[in-house]
Amino acid sequence: MDEPPLAWRGRLPVTLIGGYLGAGKTTLVNALLRAADGRKLCVLVNDFGSVPIDRDLIVAAGGDTLELSGGCVCCQYGSDLIETLADLPVRQPQVERVLLETSGVALPDQVAASLSLLPGYRLDGVVVLADAETVRARADDRYVGDTIRRQLAAADLVIANRCDLVSPAARDEVLRWLAGEVPGARLLAAAHAAIAPELALGLREGAVVPPAGPRSPDAAALYESVALDLPAGIDLEALARRLTDPALGVLRAKGIVADGSRRRALHVVGARAAIDEAPPAARPGRLVAIGLRGRFDRAAIARAL
Repeated sequence: MDEPPLAWRGRLPVTLIGGYLGAGKTTLVNALLRAADGRKLCVLVNDFGSVPIDRDLIVAAGGDTLELSGGCVCCQYGSDLIETLADLPVRQPQVERVLLETSGVALPDQVAASLSLLPGYRLDGVVVLADAETVRARADDRYVGDTIRRQLAAADLVIANRCDLVSPAARDEVLRWLAGEVPGARLLAAAHAAIAPELALGLREGAVVPPAGPRSPDAAALYESVALDLPAGIDLEALARRLTDPALGVLRAKGIVADGSRRRALHVVGARAAIDEAPPAARPGRLVAIGLRGRFDRAAIARAL
């Protein structure tokens, strides 16, 4: 295989999007593509029919690749995900982030294990959707229940989707049930898979800036963010442990520090944290975090520094 372009010398972040059939994965993928805002995304799917990309996002189609608006692409990987990912740096050198949509019966932890075999990639987070109306019944089903529980167990963020179709009491009950099932994950209640795009796409790569926030006023009221100075020489490993404490309410955070001539980046998604090389042009010295309004402890985050 040819030498990857210079832009690919770091590790490319991958967001896994999982959940059972009908949970809302397609809606989320299309919403994230619309919110790309200059990010060059690659969506990987088993086949184009399983995740129908909105027609108005498609610029051109050819073979196993759809060219999408804003410089994004959608690639079909069929049965060989590893081969597709290995070839992606040469085929699509402009891509900055991968959205990997799994099938309704796939287990995200197994996909993540396969991803770990490729040194050029970094698992940024696992987002699993569940239909608030059906998830408890599906999880107890004798045929698919084990798969659904394992999907949920692999999640960093669980989106309880279609909460607009249940009563507030039923929504609260399913959130309590999910909290018991997946105590390590962060939970979001949503309608139409409407979440702040930064939760799945990451806070902007390169220079760290406060997140722009979700597009709809109703969703905007759900989230708040904070941007803080990040002291040079701070222990990123210790900071990662603090920020993943569920008491702080951090859904996602990113910070960049200077370490001699290097730049190091901290990425937090729910209970998952990773430290990676940052682009040389990245501006160090800032931490940005986002969480649910009312559950986001800004003072505790500041003390964590």
